[in-house]
Amino acid sequence: MTLNNSRIDFIKVKDEDIVFDFSKLRGRIKEIYGTQTAFAVAMLMNEATLSNKLNNNVEFSPKEIIRACLLLSIELKDVNIYFFTLKVQKNEQN
Repeated sequence: MTLNNSRIDFIKVKDEDIVFDFSKLRGRIKEIYGTQTAFAVAMLMNEATLSNKLNNNVEFSPKEIIRACLLLSIELKDVNIYFFTLKVQKNEQN
């Protein structure tokens, strides 16, 4: 699936086609906690679990999103910027 300004056919969208860009979240984690390990401890989760979430292998739960926002001083009005920004993939040329 290619994300751009054209119409998206939601009937054909699979879960694996939806990939979030957590680069802004990763930057905030580094800014506040220094490492993902330190942030994982604060989040009360295993470092591998956090890594899986940041690599789009496992989804963040709503409670985890709220906890992360509190720990990282992210205003809830900005939650979409950190957790729901879609990663834009370029069209592959044949």
